[in-house]
Amino acid sequence: MVAAMEALTSYGSGSESDSEDEVVVGGMAIGSLLPVDSAPEVAVKEDVETGTHLDPSLKEVQFNPTYDTMFAPEFGPENPFRTRQMAAPRNMLSGYAEPTHINDFMFEQQRRTFATYGYALDPSLDSQQSVNKYIGSVEEAEKNQGLTVFESGQKKAEKRRKVKGMDASNIDGFLGPWAKYVDEKDVAKPSEGVSAVRLLPVSGHLLLSCSMDCKIKLWEVYQERRCLRTFIGHNKAVRDICFNNVGTQFLSAAYDRYLKLWDAETGQCITKFTNRKVPYCVKFNPDEDKQNLFVAGMSDKKIVQWDIRSGEIVQEYDRHLGAVNTITFVDENRRFVSTSDDKSLRVWEWDIPVDFKYIAEPSMHSMPAVTLSPNGKWLACQSMDNQILIFGAQNRFRLNKKKIFKGHMVAGYACQVDFSPEMSYVVSGDADGKLNIWDWKTTKLYSRLKAHDKVCIGAVWHPHETSKVITCGWDGLIKLWD
Repeated sequence: MVAAMEALTSYGSGSESDSEDEVVVGGMAIGSLLPVDSAPEVAVKEDVETGTHLDPSLKEVQFNPTYDTMFAPEFGPENPFRTRQMAAPRNMLSGYAEPTHINDFMFEQQRRTFATYGYALDPSLDSQQSVNKYIGSVEEAEKNQGLTVFESGQKKAEKRRKVKGMDASNIDGFLGPWAKYVDEKDVAKPSEGVSAVRLLPVSGHLLLSCSMDCKIKLWEVYQERRCLRTFIGHNKAVRDICFNNVGTQFLSAAYDRYLKLWDAETGQCITKFTNRKVPYCVKFNPDEDKQNLFVAGMSDKKIVQWDIRSGEIVQEYDRHLGAVNTITFVDENRRFVSTSDDKSLRVWEWDIPVDFKYIAEPSMHSMPAVTLSPNGKWLACQSMDNQILIFGAQNRFRLNKKKIFKGHMVAGYACQVDFSPEMSYVVSGDADGKLNIWDWKTTKLYSRLKAHDKVCIGAVWHPHETSKVITCGWDGLIKLWD
């Protein structure tokens, strides 16, 4: 090792020789040595870039940079996976927004116009170029002549004028804020919707109908099915009708607050009854010795009993908390059942003004139509929760939970329910104008027919021809189905 160091020292001392020098270490030549330049060439001062680099993220510069400095390219490695869109400059999440002034009212005007009519001015054009240049529904813009939501091509309607009567000094002629408008119409033409149908007792060969056009009509069930007679006397819609036992007379209840007794043979109105309330239902007492008595459910929560001979009220049943909708005689006519808007069912002894049975459950709904079965054992109640409920009509009046008929829509309508004469089926209309037929034993929906274009409010099974059903609806039609 010492010999090697001596050789290098002697080499550095530099003895001139024409041949390449060899380095001998330990008596062995290890090769020639190349000259080494310890001071490499460096760039002169003029070749070095002296410009100042700016950080692109800076928001404030403390000196005045030159144009070349401001727009010099950015140094540093680039992400090879960035797309062109990602590499583009942006100052917000969705891109680069240049600051500009937009009038808030003009922006809101065009936004609402586009939301309402489907067109707006093209925002990519300036105000001079955007004349008649629209985006969206161009046809609608041309149709409306480019009007915005704040503009209208129609003239404002003139203010309605009221009948003169604002002079407070005129005591008899002063109308004040209650004055009618000059063009106001206070008379409406009644519709032809049929509200109820009843068959003549015993024979069933005649049909009585009442409707919302204030008329009552008597029809033939067989042959030509003609209208035999029209009974005119009410001035508002007729809600309910009821024959006596032999069919020679009938009662009618209407929204004009009158109950009227009619002669079915001559068409004459025999007498009329009123207590200044709207009667919702009316029923003769079915007993032969009480045919001069009838009861009516009123809008003032009372059931009123009249005597036809005297024309006076002889009894009032005042226990309900809402308008009385139905009255049905049960138990050989010694009792009657009533339903009301108070969602209850009450059972009364005849001529005793206190109910001896009161049925009301939290789950119960109003039942505006009730029918007694042919065998007198069951009450079919049309419930407003789209069900037909069956109550016992003898003694306990309990709900039969095994007999509940569903599948129709009647909420809000007093659609009549009826039984087939042999108690095999239950029939009812619904709000869609359909006639629904259920099997009594299984409670399954047996058939559904499209009977009317509007509400099918009434359905009556013929007592003798057990395959025929009569329906009536708010479309003004009465139909016989076989």
